[in-house]
Amino acid sequence: MSTSDNQNETQSRLYFLNEQLQKMVHELPRKYQQRIPNELLCELTECLLDKTLYSIVKELTDIQHVTEKQMFQKRLEMINKHSVLFKLSYKKLLKSDMVQPGKTEMRLKLQAEHRKNLREFDKRIVTELDEKRREQQNTLHMAGVPGFDVTDDAGRIQVQIRLCDFIIRLSLIDKKPDEV
Repeated sequence: MSTSDNQNETQSRLYFLNEQLQKMVHELPRKYQQRIPNELLCELTECLLDKTLYSIVKELTDIQHVTEKQMFQKRLEMINKHSVLFKLSYKKLLKSDMVQPGKTEMRLKLQAEHRKNLREFDKRIVTELDEKRREQQNTLHMAGVPGFDVTDDAGRIQVQIRLCDFIIRLSLIDKKPDEV
């Protein structure tokens, strides 16, 4: 293939990717459309010419899914542990000589303690997920992906989520016939 053919193919692919990104942005709610300027889409299009970005985003997505599943499993284990402990404690409580109002108070205290433990656990999960998000943002920033930097700003995070979605969707359609 000649240099001219390569340039034409690259130019065609550039137009195709940019057109697809434009369509994807127009599918978004207006508040996100306004936060994704055409300049950002052009920069992202150029970045997508190197298909390595697809691999990076796929790896980050896979790692996130594994992390989320592990955290969900840990949460279920904690809930199950609390349930078992509550049943055992409640059986002991029912067999005790304590008067009914005392038993009710003890049961409520135990339930409150379990809810508190679960809330604290959930806070740790959120903190871990936030850290994972920051790592992902940093990875994409270091890879030179436009629109990505480490931020806690909810609006910018939402834009980054949309950009990742675009990249994932484009990875499914940006294939040469011999790659399919």
